[in-house]
Amino acid sequence: MFRSIAARAALLLFALLLATACAASGGAADAGPSAAAVAASPSPSPSATAGFPVTVEAANGEITLDAPPEAIVSLSPTATEMLFAIGAGDQTVAVDSFSNYPPDVPTTDLAASEPNVEAIAGYAPDLVVFADDPGDLEASLAELDIPALSLPAATELDDTYAQIAQLGAVTGNHDGATALIEQMGEDISEILAGAPSTGASATYYHELDDTYYSVTSATFIGQLYSMLGLRNIADEATGGAGDYPQLSSEFIIDANPDLVFLADTKCCGQSADTVAQRPGWDQLDAVTSDAVIELDDDVASRWGPRVVDLLDTIAEAVETHVDAGAS
Repeated sequence: MFRSIAARAALLLFALLLATACAASGGAADAGPSAAAVAASPSPSPSATAGFPVTVEAANGEITLDAPPEAIVSLSPTATEMLFAIGAGDQTVAVDSFSNYPPDVPTTDLAASEPNVEAIAGYAPDLVVFADDPGDLEASLAELDIPALSLPAATELDDTYAQIAQLGAVTGNHDGATALIEQMGEDISEILAGAPSTGASATYYHELDDTYYSVTSATFIGQLYSMLGLRNIADEATGGAGDYPQLSSEFIIDANPDLVFLADTKCCGQSADTVAQRPGWDQLDAVTSDAVIELDDDVASRWGPRVVDLLDTIAEAVETHVDAGAS
């Protein structure tokens, strides 16, 4: 299924361009690899400005820009990473307080969870990018005639590609977006091709915080683990817990995962040492075999270009610990 992510990414890109061409001529475009992918509708022009005005079908409806934006405000750490990765960093004048990558981003005290429209407008943006609208952000920006693009949390890898394509279209960085999508596809294909087949026999626990919230295989993060054949202990949680179940310590100990991935090293100060000190956890296979992997919380919670880094970290853990004898 995942033999050629690079080819799949290229096909997605072609479908996105075809969707735009059909829309421009008034025809109906065939469905691409996913509904989110077709919704991206990037400009096919190789020029940074020749494709404008441009319209994309975003999560919050049609967004039209008459010219490439010169002052972008990003209220999403993931969107910030995407913007800089496609070459729109110079157009980005302000980002929210959680946007901390790459290191030279113009971080401010803007809060995405409680957006201050007056403060946002103070940067004179001609485009605001956000993940979620906690209230009337979009409506307030519309009253000020400020275009806003919603890029909600991805549910699958195609969503990431589609959002990158959307940003490439609305910022005039189509070529940068194309190159990034292709590179991500190639990198992921290479990681999967080099991953040991022993991963299919291993179980894992992904920890979101120190109260044992986790993810199932149906989530974006869970799908990355599945690409490497790992089996998720959280999938066995019962009681209608949803895709982000809160497990109990007893449940995790009984499941005895081969690998433990900590996505709460920053937020909650967790580490291999703190895990080993939890009552009963010192007997877990993952602890006794030093297979507790400390992740970067930011990388593990964002769906942008660094998903490649996360997948690579997981693959390295499989190669190091599962291949070394975990069952």
